[in-house]
Amino acid sequence: MTLAEGVQLVSFGLLAAMMIGTALGVVLLSNIVYSAFLLGGVFISIAGLYLLLNAGFVAAAQVLVYVGAVNVLILFGIMLVNKQEDFKVIPRAWIGKAATGAVCVGLFALLTTMVLGTPWALSSATPVGDGATVLIGIHLFSDFLLPFELASVLLLMALVGAIILARREYIPDEPVEASVSDALTLPERPRDLVSAGKSDN
Repeated sequence: MTLAEGVQLVSFGLLAAMMIGTALGVVLLSNIVYSAFLLGGVFISIAGLYLLLNAGFVAAAQVLVYVGAVNVLILFGIMLVNKQEDFKVIPRAWIGKAATGAVCVGLFALLTTMVLGTPWALSSATPVGDGATVLIGIHLFSDFLLPFELASVLLLMALVGAIILARREYIPDEPVEASVSDALTLPERPRDLVSAGKSDN
């Protein structure tokens, strides 16, 4: 094993441990803000794995799009819709937990089947090299144009919905009529109490 292979192996181990740890933090932490920040760590570790695969453009796009846009949008949505509600016991909550567990086990089985059934032999195709950016742009704006635009519309809808939900906190149930004189009155500045024995020197 050469030095470069050893560095790649250690880097892969560190990035994999970081990705698994932050992903578990996203799922297990009760504070949703911390979960959103750890989700950014998951995206960054995935970008590091792309760098190990010599996919520099995909790694940069991962950081710019997911960390710089999607994760920030999630944080804005969480902080705009930060409603303080009392915890309510959900009846038959075990049904939802069982369904969630079944979906997770099914996804894990599907991914395991895909990994085991995929031939991982090295491809004989010529590497694109520096032309990868041009090729990705051609595919993105030709073959995958519709999913790209639908993802943009979905993110916009999420941001607008978060803003609307946040504004409901400030809309009163009954209209409050304020007189013009009250609106033009400034709050009085508190005056300092001066004892009668002190002079104005």
